[in-house]
Amino acid sequence: QAQLVESGGDLVQPGGSLTLSCKASGFPLETYAIAWFREAPGKGQERVGCINADGSITSLEDSVKGRFTVSRANPKKVAYLHLNSLAPEDSGIYLCGAIGGRTCSENACSTIRCEPNVWGQGTQVTVSS
Repeated sequence: QAQLVESGGDLVQPGGSLTLSCKASGFPLETYAIAWFREAPGKGQERVGCINADGSITSLEDSVKGRFTVSRANPKKVAYLHLNSLAPEDSGIYLCGAIGGRTCSENACSTIRCEPNVWGQGTQVTVSS
């Protein structure tokens, strides 16, 4: 069955960096866009980044632009979120979601908003001194 598993969350000091991984199994990751979300108390769910199926289009939320990047390694069935210059307000549970379908997988990071078809369980990022 389709599954996504996030890993890489940790406790890190302000200014530090982390790389989160989103590993897919049971479905062809290369035909799905991957969106990254985070959830923090009082903030709800925020989409922070996205990469389309072939990696030709990426997007980042303004609050993380210039600090975070998204990438993927389709042969390894893994997508990544690279977090740099972390601040306490970046703390939260980070989740990845896979977005399928011909139109959504190619355009969900640019011209249209599509909800993920598969969700990971989340990984905790805590930024604290």
